[in-house]
Amino acid sequence: MTALRFSGPVLPDGDTRDVYVVDGRITFERQPGAETAARGWIVPGLVDAHNHLGLEDTGAVSDEETERQALADRAVGALLLRDCGSPADTRWVHGREDLPRLVRAGRHIARTRRYLRDYGHEVEPEDLVACTAREAQAGDGWVKLVGDWIDREAGDLKPSFPDEAFAAAIAAAHEHGAKVTAHCFGRDVLPALLDAGIDCIEHGTGLALDQVEQMAARGVALVPTVMQTAKFPEFARDGRARFPAYAATMDELYARRREVLMSAHEAGVAMYVGSDGGGPARHGHLPGEVLAMVEMGLPADYVLGAASWRAREWLGWNSGLEEGAPADFVVYDADPLADLSVLYRPACVVLRGRVVETA
Repeated sequence: MTALRFSGPVLPDGDTRDVYVVDGRITFERQPGAETAARGWIVPGLVDAHNHLGLEDTGAVSDEETERQALADRAVGALLLRDCGSPADTRWVHGREDLPRLVRAGRHIARTRRYLRDYGHEVEPEDLVACTAREAQAGDGWVKLVGDWIDREAGDLKPSFPDEAFAAAIAAAHEHGAKVTAHCFGRDVLPALLDAGIDCIEHGTGLALDQVEQMAARGVALVPTVMQTAKFPEFARDGRARFPAYAATMDELYARRREVLMSAHEAGVAMYVGSDGGGPARHGHLPGEVLAMVEMGLPADYVLGAASWRAREWLGWNSGLEEGAPADFVVYDADPLADLSVLYRPACVVLRGRVVETA
């Protein structure tokens, strides 16, 4: 294979270097005759830490639609996708060299008739452990629980399962070598999950100060999905006539979004960037989530790291462009730390050592 050469400042350090790609790997050894493929700011491949490949409003989609979704993510440089629940069997994506790398969590695990129809497994508490164990064995090291959802009898957000059921399920996943994350909008579900040793919280709008400190101390990650939580006023409006308590809760959670985000950052909670792509959220919008998190008050360098080098390390991949690392990176015409909007316009995307997108 012909060697390729890329030149420019390499983030996160910002040192200007010549990066060569040989046989799908990075090397800094000069390669005579290498073809110069691109010049610009070079960033380790972006990570969408909350993605739903293979999902839409009505449930699972076809392989052809799943491919389209993956290519939309790839077009903006999202080269590593952490699936947070999908009813589609997307294992076949692993065999496609042209599609982003995928870390699967399998299907959501929800309470019977307490979640979106056709999305996940729906079980009762006595079956939660067995279902969690199966998903832990079937996925790529993650399990996704639906921590809370609207309880129609109560008319408000309530935990999906009793505390002891959550604890047993998390222990079962860990016994099978899988980490656990959970959808959590409200407050009530969080104490049981954190005390049980959960590994990650999705959304997390109900977090209190002592809980973010607990997360920081225990290394529990947060994926805040701020574009998704920006829809809370819409959710409240749609539910206000039938479920006024739920609507009031969603209004309150929406009002606290920035407070939660900034307190988590100040406490040292590891946060990562997730677009919640799938269903009503379109794929290929990871740059929008980066910009939304910065607009909420987080530093640009922190958020870009949370969408690139720090997220890659969290998921067990190379954090930076080290000698011998897989050649997954994005090249931009301008410094993304000076103008994050350039994330929408990659000049060149390199996946598994091949140029797969150019401006």
